[in-house]
Amino acid sequence: MALIIGARAGDLQLPIAAGPFQPTMASLTNYSCPDWFRDAKFGIWAHWGPQAVPMDGDWYARQMYEPGSKHYSYHTNHYGHPSEFGYKDIIPLWKAEKWDPDRLMQLYKKAGAKYFVSMGSHHDNFFLWNSKLHRWNAVNMGPHRDVVGDWQKAARKYGLRFGVSEHLGASFTWFQSSHRADKDGPKAGVPYDGANSNYWDLYHFPAEPGDKDWYSTNPKWQQQWYEEIKELVDNYHPDLLYSDGGVAFGQSHLVGLSMIAHLYNQDAARHGGKVEAIYNCKQKSEGRWVEDLERGIMPNIDPYPWQTDTSIGDWFYDRNWKFRPVSWVIHMLVDNVSKNGNLLLNIVQRPDGSLDPEVETMLSQLADWNAIHSEAIFGTRPWLVYGESSVKVKGGSFKEDFKYNAREIRFTTKGATLYAIALGWPEDGQLTVRSLAKPAGEDVNNISSVSLLGCDDKLEWKQSAEGLIVKLPAKRVSEFTAALKIAGGNLKNIPFSKGD
Repeated sequence: MALIIGARAGDLQLPIAAGPFQPTMASLTNYSCPDWFRDAKFGIWAHWGPQAVPMDGDWYARQMYEPGSKHYSYHTNHYGHPSEFGYKDIIPLWKAEKWDPDRLMQLYKKAGAKYFVSMGSHHDNFFLWNSKLHRWNAVNMGPHRDVVGDWQKAARKYGLRFGVSEHLGASFTWFQSSHRADKDGPKAGVPYDGANSNYWDLYHFPAEPGDKDWYSTNPKWQQQWYEEIKELVDNYHPDLLYSDGGVAFGQSHLVGLSMIAHLYNQDAARHGGKVEAIYNCKQKSEGRWVEDLERGIMPNIDPYPWQTDTSIGDWFYDRNWKFRPVSWVIHMLVDNVSKNGNLLLNIVQRPDGSLDPEVETMLSQLADWNAIHSEAIFGTRPWLVYGESSVKVKGGSFKEDFKYNAREIRFTTKGATLYAIALGWPEDGQLTVRSLAKPAGEDVNNISSVSLLGCDDKLEWKQSAEGLIVKLPAKRVSEFTAALKIAGGNLKNIPFSKGD
């Protein structure tokens, strides 16, 4: 058993496993992102739990207590007033009766996923793991299954790395709406069920005045968070831990930094001193962890590995949400990989654990695409530039809807091989890669071969000062991309005007 060293912040008790990392920003600069994550590129996420039951979308547990929201309206119309039928009464309705993690993991692996992330706890403070610290968990209630444990078994069976997401840090302030009451109407002044102290282990006790930010300033809650997430890490030893926010309770706060150090140290002890674990959070990393962008992209190549987390629909099942097409998923994946990033994609599950037919179709399409194009994605690294783009992209979170076309090209490399991937199939059957131009008299871009992934035909191609010009076959390999495999010497990016 690893020795335990203690970190202290006031009255907080923050034990961390002995190892090379201390809970300081300076110590965490010694972290290096493991190759498995850099090679993986694509993960699938099950952002799933009791909030899927109403099939009304994300943040249901909070907004069912907020008059004027769509969730409050739906809840009162279908279940009754939240003073009489609260979120605690939704939880037993989550049965997950059609959930088959083994079958789903087979689909996800075939679709190209190299890692899988299970929800651990959302802001609703309901744990999907077998917790000894918190009675509101999926083994005691709802499906009566260790959801995290069963997902982990399936992931390991099929060779996928396994991660867990924790959204608990924000729960303490996020769930305070459950303590309120309607301000008008027939139930004005009648407290919601969260005001009942018998259920404060679910809804939390009332916050102090002014404690309203994403992360609470209350040390009692910070201590609770640390103990509960430490239980998750110590019992399941995830390859990846995702926090829905920045470093928990602030960048300079010992609580969050202690958890990162503990995650790394306990993982190093299990891997001969080498840290294989990933910590994801929504904060610039400078290499200390892996930065995550929610529903967003980077504008350029980032020197440190990073990740987008996004969803094919709403975060929780929403009967009115139109799912993203596979073209959107593929273009997001290719763009991220060209910029040193990964894609973590939420596959929206129904409350019973099954997938809608159109979601299964999308996964099948993605599997077909990966069967041809995987060599240009997995195990690759960025080139000198991420690509050629006429679409203006600022980058950042909540910026993910871009209308790409065949003039958009993204580069990846594997050893001496360069891949140029167009985000569409050119209507004229010709692909011009302007970055690989051959200026007169310059000893650069000495291309020796060009082939098209998914096609055995010999391609017609030429180089000029305009670029590498490739004639594609009449039959399209893909509706979504055209991926060139290029070999040669002294390959350099030749800048060009984006107005050309």
